[in-house]
Amino acid sequence: MKKTVIILSFVFVSMTAMAQTKTTAVKQIKVGNAKIAMTATPPLYIKNSKDSASYALGYRIAQSMKGQGLQDINIALFNKGLEAGFLSKAAIPDSLLDNCIKNYQDKMSQEKITANRALGAAFLAENAKKPGVVKLSSGLQYQVIVAGQDTTKPTLNSKVKVHYHGTLIDGTVFDSSVQRGEPISFPLNGVIKGWQDGLQLMTLGSKWKLFIPSELAYGERSAGPVIGPGSTLIFEVELLGID
Repeated sequence: MKKTVIILSFVFVSMTAMAQTKTTAVKQIKVGNAKIAMTATPPLYIKNSKDSASYALGYRIAQSMKGQGLQDINIALFNKGLEAGFLSKAAIPDSLLDNCIKNYQDKMSQEKITANRALGAAFLAENAKKPGVVKLSSGLQYQVIVAGQDTTKPTLNSKVKVHYHGTLIDGTVFDSSVQRGEPISFPLNGVIKGWQDGLQLMTLGSKWKLFIPSELAYGERSAGPVIGPGSTLIFEVELLGID
């Protein structure tokens, strides 16, 4: 126990020393033809466990809010709301607080959907012009990378084994069995519509690139921390087996 106290004391003293010796840096950034001087965040003075916990709580709350799409907020009013919450004295009736949050989340989500759909539509329009890209009436696009020698194709009721690599249109990887080094098997009728439509056209041993508009993917829903609502998805899919 004594050893633990000594270690913690050393940590807090070190953190305080680091914070107090940190100088405020000035950096110039270019905006158009103008240069603007930007000062770095002032140093923190963390003296004890209450200080470090206070900072950590604030950071975790911000991380949680960012994950919910609530990073674009009025920090000054957020701080006032935080203070009022500790005092249990809300300027807005308590019965309306949750509605205020939901309404803003809905607004941010709709703006994100609109932006992602516009980006996806522009991408698919240009992509359809590339040699070898086939566009289906559903909006799905595909490009044959490797044509399988087998003529067998899966049906919607088949269980398939595949290797895949999934990215957003900007190249961000959100999932990849290739990177994990392990293919997966699943019922074809249990995945997104773009996969269902695309894989039923593939023959065993084929490797295709699927360009999937949001309405054939996750629609207006987010999927994990990377795929936002209204996102167009790209998959390289290799069909390894059909049951």
